[in-house]
Amino acid sequence: MTRNYITEENKIYLPDENWDVLAEINFEKVDEKTYNISRTFVDDSLRGQWIGSELVEKAITYLTWKWYKVSATCPYAKKSVK
Repeated sequence: MTRNYITEENKIYLPDENWDVLAEINFEKVDEKTYNISRTFVDDSLRGQWIGSELVEKAITYLTWKWYKVSATCPYAKKSVK
């Protein structure tokens, strides 16, 4: 299944056909070299489909591609951020 994630400056999200957010990951700039992943949300209707993991992977890929270091205060994302 192809999911159409939208990437914006401080978040990546998955909207439904009405543009309501079904899943989202938020990150903010800490300093000139670092972004912090602060929150991951997945709607109950998508639980168990690895959406949270996809969001974390996409955020890490997006931020490191832009040459930023990544930290996480979000408990879910902390598992993936080294």
